[in-house]
Amino acid sequence: MKSLLRALTATALLALAPAALAQGDAEENQQLYRQALQSISEGRKNDASETLMRVIEQEPLHAGAWLDLALIQCALGHADEAERLFNTIRQRFNPPPGIVELISEARSAGCAHWRPHAQTAFSFGRGVDQNVNQGSSVGSYTANPSGVPVELPLTPEFLPQHDQYTALTADYLSDLTPNGSTGYLQFQARRYDRLGLYNSSSLFAGIDTPWRFGRWTLHGSATVGLITLGSQLYQRQTQVQARLGPPLPLPGSMQFSLTTGLTHVEYLTLSNFNSNTAELRGQFNYRLDDDSASASVARLADHAGSARPGGNREGWAANAQWRRRLFGETSGELAYSAQHWRSSSAYSPGFLDQVRDQTTQVLRLTLNYPLSNTQSLQLEARQVRNKENISIFQYNDRQLQLSWQWQGL
Repeated sequence: MKSLLRALTATALLALAPAALAQGDAEENQQLYRQALQSISEGRKNDASETLMRVIEQEPLHAGAWLDLALIQCALGHADEAERLFNTIRQRFNPPPGIVELISEARSAGCAHWRPHAQTAFSFGRGVDQNVNQGSSVGSYTANPSGVPVELPLTPEFLPQHDQYTALTADYLSDLTPNGSTGYLQFQARRYDRLGLYNSSSLFAGIDTPWRFGRWTLHGSATVGLITLGSQLYQRQTQVQARLGPPLPLPGSMQFSLTTGLTHVEYLTLSNFNSNTAELRGQFNYRLDDDSASASVARLADHAGSARPGGNREGWAANAQWRRRLFGETSGELAYSAQHWRSSSAYSPGFLDQVRDQTTQVLRLTLNYPLSNTQSLQLEARQVRNKENISIFQYNDRQLQLSWQWQGL
């Protein structure tokens, strides 16, 4: 895998080989080559191999395609074919020393069989949370217990509670097939110094499989998860998603995808709160060497599984994220998200007669300072503003966390 990633840079050195096609055909073949590079970046080695063979058939002097194909065949464990391709590259293109070294590394590592690539990441952090319990930002609320509005004070447990916490995260990602299917596990835990009632942990597992249909791409994924709160199993989640990438004529390094998904949430300690949420999301991504950005807008529909307070609800969500290298290897990230929900009926007829209308905004700022190739320090500040027409649910929160992160190569 490391050789394949290096090849994306190395092939630029080989692109100086003479072209053998007319200009129009060359441009069309270069587009085909870019599709192959995208397949490589997504781990779809079989698809990339087939596409590169088509490139070479149309343009036998496309040195980059020859090198990428040889490295893929080696990664797939086709040692004889990889060796034949390596020899052809040496004889036909007289590659520079950097490419010769790359070929030597691939041969030394061996091409005996396909080996799944796995990544492991781990983080440990300390943080402070100014509103652990999402306590209301107002001290009272208005109810209608007898048909007459009455203002009632909130007891201390419904007001913001402050505490410090320890956070732990572990991630594991591994190839499942040579054509880009991956499996992943993620564990997260947060332990508060005093407010143990709000300790939480989660475990999620899932698979992701990519496909390509001409210039269209499709990713299908399925995820299952468990969440605990306090000392009890609190929630079970299942989710399926499909992400479609159409071949739009977008400028530069911009990409667009359309995602549809369905999420089922089951609450194990609460009655009448189970739900099924459907989502349709459009997302733009932009990436350069020192900058990357994304923005998305989604339409949401949440169908209550039973007599949930407020019934069904509809809404929307928007996200924007910008990551940039600031100085040296230090990078910063700025992210904003907003989500709006409006219920279909009164939250609690005869007591809270309002139809719940909720908008949650989150602003996040992150600084990442690398300590080595595998370790880094991350400082994250987060601000949450949850505005509601039912005052008891309205809250604000600020969090600050410093983490040590390790990622296996």
